[in-house]
Amino acid sequence: MKQHIESLIKVALQQLQASEELPGIPAFVQIEATKDKQHGDFATNIAMILAKSAQKKPRDIAERIVQLLPASNYIEKVEIAGPGFINFFLSPSALNEVLHTILKEKENYGRCQLGHGKRVLVEFVSSNPTGPLHVGHGRHAAFGSVVANLLDMVGFKIHREYYVNDAGRQMDILAVSIWLRYLAICGESIVFPANAYRGDYVMEIAKTVYEKYGTACQVAFDQVVKNLPSDEPQGGDKEIYIDAMIDYAKKVLGAQYQLIFEMGLERILADIRGDLADFGVQYDNWFSERQLVQQKAVDTMLEKLQQNGQIYEREGALWFSSTNFGDEKDRVLVRSNGQGTYFANDVAYHLNKFNRGFDIVIDIVGADHHGYIARMKASMKACGIDPERLIFLLVQFVTLYRGGKQAQMSTRGGNFVTLRELREEVGKDVARFFYVMRKCEQHMDFDLDLAKSQSNENPVYYIQYAYARISSVFKQLAERNLAFDEANGLEHVPLLRQSHERQLLNTLSQYPDVILNAALQYEPHLLTHYLRDLAADFHSYYNANQFLVEEAALRDARLVLVSAVRQTLINGFTLLGINAPENM
Repeated sequence: MKQHIESLIKVALQQLQASEELPGIPAFVQIEATKDKQHGDFATNIAMILAKSAQKKPRDIAERIVQLLPASNYIEKVEIAGPGFINFFLSPSALNEVLHTILKEKENYGRCQLGHGKRVLVEFVSSNPTGPLHVGHGRHAAFGSVVANLLDMVGFKIHREYYVNDAGRQMDILAVSIWLRYLAICGESIVFPANAYRGDYVMEIAKTVYEKYGTACQVAFDQVVKNLPSDEPQGGDKEIYIDAMIDYAKKVLGAQYQLIFEMGLERILADIRGDLADFGVQYDNWFSERQLVQQKAVDTMLEKLQQNGQIYEREGALWFSSTNFGDEKDRVLVRSNGQGTYFANDVAYHLNKFNRGFDIVIDIVGADHHGYIARMKASMKACGIDPERLIFLLVQFVTLYRGGKQAQMSTRGGNFVTLRELREEVGKDVARFFYVMRKCEQHMDFDLDLAKSQSNENPVYYIQYAYARISSVFKQLAERNLAFDEANGLEHVPLLRQSHERQLLNTLSQYPDVILNAALQYEPHLLTHYLRDLAADFHSYYNANQFLVEEAALRDARLVLVSAVRQTLINGFTLLGINAPENM
């Protein structure tokens, strides 16, 4: 309906521009659903926006716009309010048409082709395979999944991708952590490094290594640490210490080191895959960093930047002139020892994304990656790619509260709450909904007490209960041996004249606009808020009226209305990745 009203306004604006009453008109007219229905169903502030350039009073412009609006069967009346707001009141025929549209389009209600099939890659979660996913990763998973669903709904062709960091230093730290736990199983008395991974999962993998290889990988611990520098508790540097231990392990174990490495990677990656699948998150591709290295993508990227004159050498290292593109300082791509940096791999990976033909690339990353944005956009611009095609969405941290106490999270330390534990405690539906019901850039306090409550304060329970209530209505219909004639109901939709019915019709009409806004603004919380409002309108209607009345025409009309509510709830649930329970 917003698009229809916008088209009417643009006709009026074009006439005002043709008569030189306006110097120009905007490409976009902002139209919002009103909160107070006394001010109409939709409103626009276009007159106030145009006032300065036209050098006229907003109200005078508003009056001229209203005078030139084309007639529409969907608009009952138009009013000017305050300094120049234009309020639109929908006609009964417009609201009645909504039911025909919903029941005809069914699961496609709200779908549009605004994206014109543009290819969009959405990369999300991409946690290092060094441990189980924790509740912070869960927010990334839910948010990325729903954003992708919304973009698909408005006509983009979506590709969901997980970048597997299986070639970096963190994986070596994991491999050494497993090996040290394995040595303890073999009977060695070890001192665990300050910078190693300590979770129980490390011990479980170490047990598997022992079961498969026995003592074949055993080395006396005093020999392991004999020539190593001091660790952090002894006044040393924990980073230097763990790197030295990695080098020793690779040297002394040879091919067996890679076996431990692969076992850790495969076990944890399988765990991550399973966790995400159980959480309702599916990917089109799991892109391996090692594959990137093997394809010499970094060399290709370096050649491209060199050809564009954006690489220089200093103190034996290769630097990217990122300050030429707005970054705060230049960045190292290859260290003086010949090793590539994490940044080099990331640039190569993003260049690879665009080389695969994607029109838009969306990275969903943690809030701590804020400083990462400028350098990545700079690198793409240096490679000849419009940096506006690379979009970063920052997801803030999650604080989990259980029994009024904050739960700590640290993957390396092992003292963290996993996504699996959260899902088992509150359920997939609640977790996914809670994760996306606030803007992604807002910090989130996850209240377990609220999440597990079966009350109207729990938005998931409240919304799913609306669906269950509708299901109960149709069960009662069957129990009373009454028939539902949808065609008869649609014919008698004009009988729906009560305030609760008009409110429901109005809310139903807003669904396509909510989906469009939620998709284009990358804000799934708009959908969760809408579903809460729709459920509230339905519960009010349910509490105030009987649906299975004697009069067949009115009964069918009301059942058509609640059928439309049910379909819209299902559509919203599908986008959020939650279930539609018929019994609660």
